[in-house]
Amino acid sequence: MKTYLLPLSYIRERAGYNPFLGTLALLFSLVSCKKSEPLVIPPPVVQVMEITTKDIPLHTTLIGQLDSPQNVEVRARVEAFVEKMLFIEGVEVKQGDVLFELDRKPFIERLAAANGSLAEATAALNKYQKDVDRYTDLYAKRAIPKQDLDNAEASVEVGLANIESAKARVESAQLDLGYCEVKAPITGLIGAKQVSIGELVGKGQPTLLATMSKLDPIWFYCNVSEVEYIKAEQRSRLIGKDVASLPVHLILSDGKEHADQGRFVFIDRAVDVKTGTLRVRAEFPNREKILRPGMFARARVDLGTRKNCVVIPQRAVLELQGKTFVWIVSKEKLTHQRPITVAEQVGSDFVVSDGLTPGECIILEGIQKAREGEPVTALTAAEFAAMKAKAEKQIQPGRH
Repeated sequence: MKTYLLPLSYIRERAGYNPFLGTLALLFSLVSCKKSEPLVIPPPVVQVMEITTKDIPLHTTLIGQLDSPQNVEVRARVEAFVEKMLFIEGVEVKQGDVLFELDRKPFIERLAAANGSLAEATAALNKYQKDVDRYTDLYAKRAIPKQDLDNAEASVEVGLANIESAKARVESAQLDLGYCEVKAPITGLIGAKQVSIGELVGKGQPTLLATMSKLDPIWFYCNVSEVEYIKAEQRSRLIGKDVASLPVHLILSDGKEHADQGRFVFIDRAVDVKTGTLRVRAEFPNREKILRPGMFARARVDLGTRKNCVVIPQRAVLELQGKTFVWIVSKEKLTHQRPITVAEQVGSDFVVSDGLTPGECIILEGIQKAREGEPVTALTAAEFAAMKAKAEKQIQPGRH
């Protein structure tokens, strides 16, 4: 065996400046040497992983916000004072339920006046019609001129028009009186009241009283980049599906997944030229009404499964000048640098499309100690962990 007499600093450098590995290397060298013999440097210790293939599920994650399919603002449609509030804030109300009651007295008076005007117009019309009947007989006897009959007939037409105007005023007064009962336009969750009892509403413009939202189903909105959309289209075609039919799972802000699966219901017709994104909407059942508008969430889109993939941890991959490579340990325990092609990233792992074959070993830990064509001591993950534990125990003899 060849022996080399080297300084301790070099030994530490070959150990990767790891105190555990450096101590272990020093122990190995001390055991193998006598006091008068030169120091022998053992090969650096590295952790390796054997390359295998596996099927990996492909997915993409979108970040967006929840919204209701129907947000309705309940507004006052007449000018009046609020007399009653007949709902509890933050609960679900049914369509047609009375939410507010406004002061009805002025509108009852207006309706009565409109009915009075209609009665007057009706009475006037009756008189005009009787005049026409009487003037018709008199004109037939040549007792009056034709103009008197024409005037009477014109009065009937005016009377009919007055009745129509009076009816319109009655209907308007009835509508205004009906608006004094503010009813729920939809079935949904109602928010906080925006007015108080005794407050004047509807003056000049419809006053916002409350807002309602339909919660089941719930919508998820997000903006997808051009690249993400094109990749999703390509992958969906590979598995024979349309993007709109891909399964979508909602992940809430606490990290939990919503129980019900969703689906895409809308993909905008064009990309926004300002942001380079496409507006997308997915729909999810929300039977328990847990999801609320305004919540932020993530949507995971399942893109099928890729078969027989070579997947390696990200920490095993090195990048240099735009290229990626790994360190291979041959059967002779010699290290070699190998360029690879990374297809995509899945979580903390890389999918390698070219450069590695099953059965080969790559270095996971101790990459900094690898030198082209030089030997290493290759350990599995379990062996590497046991070695570190033993080295720690040796440098801390009082620890049990």
